[in-house]
Amino acid sequence: MAGDAPETDESPSELIDARIEELSDWRGTTLSQMRGLIKEADPDVVEEVKWRKPSNPQGVPVWTHSGNICTGETYKKKVKLTFAKGASLEDPASLFNASLNAKVSRAIDIHEGYEIDEKAFKSLVRDAVALNES
Repeated sequence: MAGDAPETDESPSELIDARIEELSDWRGTTLSQMRGLIKEADPDVVEEVKWRKPSNPQGVPVWTHSGNICTGETYKKKVKLTFAKGASLEDPASLFNASLNAKVSRAIDIHEGYEIDEKAFKSLVRDAVALNES
């Protein structure tokens, strides 16, 4: 399609690996850590890269299982994990700290030095999968 980024022979997982390596700072480390937690929470998760275009040739890492679970975007001062159906998920550990007024999604903005509650995060991922499968 016109305007799409060039096709590549790399798998989505390889594209995400390359993105993490390219970042080479705390954001790459954080994205890698969160990716690992997602895979621990759901060993059947599928990694995809969506929304590749000339202005964003790397695209956006997306983790799916019977639908989108979350995206992993990186910005200058944060890593943003947006849960597609986050507004429908229980969040007893109050991990969601961004997009709190969105009708459907919710996000976790992770800034340098932020320590994520790994147990609560994995529970959130599992709940997102269960919601997708319901």
